[in-house]
Amino acid sequence: MVQDMKDEILSAAARRDLFLSPEALEILDSNDYPMEFVNTALNALAKDAMFVTKEQVIDFLGGDGRVMEPLKAEPPKNGRRPDIEIVPGSDITGHSTCEGKMADFIAYFRSRYGMLKKIICSKKGFSAPVPIERIGNFGHPVNIVGMVYEVRTTKAGHLVVTVEDDTGTCPVFVNKDGPLIDETFVTDEVIGITGEKAARGDLFYAEAIYRPDIPQKRAWVPSDSSASVAFISDIHVGSREFLKPQWEKMISWMRTNHEKENIGYIILPGDVVDGIGAYPDQEKDLEIMDIYEQYDTLKEYLKELPDSIPVVLHPGNHDACRLAEPQPALSEKFAKGFDSNILMVGNPINVRIEGRLVESYHGKSIDDWISGVRQLTYEDPLATMRAMAERRHLAPMYGQRNALAPEKKDYLVMEEVPDIFVTGHVHGAGYMEYRGVRMINASTWQAQTDYQKMHNFNPNPGIMPLVNLGTGRVSMKNFVG
Repeated sequence: MVQDMKDEILSAAARRDLFLSPEALEILDSNDYPMEFVNTALNALAKDAMFVTKEQVIDFLGGDGRVMEPLKAEPPKNGRRPDIEIVPGSDITGHSTCEGKMADFIAYFRSRYGMLKKIICSKKGFSAPVPIERIGNFGHPVNIVGMVYEVRTTKAGHLVVTVEDDTGTCPVFVNKDGPLIDETFVTDEVIGITGEKAARGDLFYAEAIYRPDIPQKRAWVPSDSSASVAFISDIHVGSREFLKPQWEKMISWMRTNHEKENIGYIILPGDVVDGIGAYPDQEKDLEIMDIYEQYDTLKEYLKELPDSIPVVLHPGNHDACRLAEPQPALSEKFAKGFDSNILMVGNPINVRIEGRLVESYHGKSIDDWISGVRQLTYEDPLATMRAMAERRHLAPMYGQRNALAPEKKDYLVMEEVPDIFVTGHVHGAGYMEYRGVRMINASTWQAQTDYQKMHNFNPNPGIMPLVNLGTGRVSMKNFVG
């Protein structure tokens, strides 16, 4: 154990191109909190310092002098200073009001319906809808907007989709021989329908379906930004399967190349630690059994990132936070002690970076999408992300495995179209472009656990996606192997 700590100290020094004398190493190792002190001390070393002596460590520890002046945060090479802000109204932190009362649920679903109806009504060719209670007053096709309540298949193979608005419900008939039979409907999504009410009975015959979706002709418009944003998801500090060598390889690369590569921003989309009790018998997979120690270890790891880069951190389902989404930022008892360049926010979150809108969501609802929609799989999380974008909602299905808190506002509506949409959770790594949006599934830093092996879950770890904010070019930096 003692030798392991010395090896860790020597590794931390080596990553900074420093050499410790044997006496200097002994002093650092004898400190009550060696790694905390080592990271603080070594971050203050001069760029040209190579060999650290016993005397220099004693001077530093005693406060008589420093080996160098502290490193100063420097703007990127292109002369830009960080340009980043949390989009107002996108962070639940400090704004949660739900008490689980009926009034909360009513306000929540009205919020969802109102925001998505507004988007649908802006679609070309979709004229003003009529309330469901009035559709029988017209003898010609009309438009309605409804939230899907139920989907069933008749004995003859037709679909009946029951939708509702704030005036009533309506069974929508989708003919098995018509062009709409291949549409996939999920409960609690909001759709627009053009159709006509049957002369007899309650059925409304669908002729066209409209989803909020992303505008077809939307494209990425290049800008003069040369900065890139990096995504480091699902770190899972505390797990026995945490990929420490690959993590250190990434940190070393980042410190050496962040200026050359113009990496100006980092986003951590949740599950930054492995947590406690996140799944059955998790303790067998844990190296760090204490949740506070997991976060303390994470703090030390993140201190090794370049100080000049703003880091946005939000929780996932493994973090010490309420499970119900939207999740607020980590509480002060866990967030205390992180470096000042780390911005703690809720999940999901919208961040505007140099004019680009980034929507970051951990992605727990992917489980519900895959269990509820036959063609979606864990092997292709990007297809699920596209389904979210088509419906402009991250987690429409209420009452499934993914808990949703009935806030007065539905924070999981994609109210504004993002330029970059990122998720984690499923430990995959990939990207695609959909109507100008760069969609990223942001990998993991955890190897396959026994629990994942039992469920035939194969991660794709050690990959860091990078998106250039000017050109939109996506690259996947692989640190495995």
